[in-house]
Amino acid sequence: MNDSLTQRLNKQRRSYQLSVLCFFMLLAGLIAGLYYATLQIDYVWRWYNVPKYFVYQQTIELKCDVEGDVTSTSLKDGVAVVKVKQGDDVSTYEGEAQEISVEPGDVVYPDDVLASGQYWKAGILILGLILTLKVSMIAIFFGIFIGLFGGLARISDNPALKWSAVTYIELIRGSPLLVQIFIWYFVLGTLINTLLTKYGFENGVPPLWFGVAALASFTGAYVAEIVRAGIQSIHRGQTEAARSLGMTYAQSMLHVILPQAMLRIIPPLAGQFISLIKDSSLLGIIAIRELTKATREVVTTSLQPFELWFVCALLYLILTFTFSMFLQYLERRALVQ
Repeated sequence: MNDSLTQRLNKQRRSYQLSVLCFFMLLAGLIAGLYYATLQIDYVWRWYNVPKYFVYQQTIELKCDVEGDVTSTSLKDGVAVVKVKQGDDVSTYEGEAQEISVEPGDVVYPDDVLASGQYWKAGILILGLILTLKVSMIAIFFGIFIGLFGGLARISDNPALKWSAVTYIELIRGSPLLVQIFIWYFVLGTLINTLLTKYGFENGVPPLWFGVAALASFTGAYVAEIVRAGIQSIHRGQTEAARSLGMTYAQSMLHVILPQAMLRIIPPLAGQFISLIKDSSLLGIIAIRELTKATREVVTTSLQPFELWFVCALLYLILTFTFSMFLQYLERRALVQ
């Protein structure tokens, strides 16, 4: 009996090891095929240029625009102050710097460097990644808020709430996100900013918030259906038992139904939010420099499409994978409790 069990376990172990070997062989074959394909085209890979789009060292110079004599200099807390006298006039130059290049008594001319410094700055890809993350998180927050109330309204007995929720969900899910972004920015955005300008708000609403609104409303419609399905998956007897204990409908929904439903809707919510992060790439069409638009701008100036689009895809993968792992962690915590 023990020999038979041992043989079966050994067979399963060998089968598992063979499957792992097959996976890595397929992965190696895919990489080798991609590498071979790149060798067949006339393209020079320049991976060494990619890091500067993540972080770079910028030289900041404080320059003089008059001819005169330096009367005094000071450098405190990273701020340089240089005073230059021209006849009876004294010009003061102040700016961020690490060292001063002149001394009192020196004669300076226009375009002479008075002080300078080198600072590390975030590159365009990092700035685009941060903006993508910011837009996605805000849209997810409002999407959950809209979806939760939309889902509750969807199963409500009140015709006004139910029909309003159905109309909203069908309109949003029945039209492309790209079209909705155009409507939010060019139609609603123009109307809102025109009204704000009319009443004295000259700056209006930045394009970023119309992009967030488009993503949030789009996600909210899908979250509403996920919430509705999660609530309806809970047996009706749960509601009846809660009501028999004297709970109101709102209390039974808050304390009994929603906690159970939330556990069931975490996996589909994870998929929806991951799609939202990728859908944020469409905001580049309304001049929002998220990750995809930032990559497109760099490709235009550097003529390095292969390296940069691979890097862009990798950054999206890191974002979505991290978010997926976080939601799986929340799901496991909820199961333990």
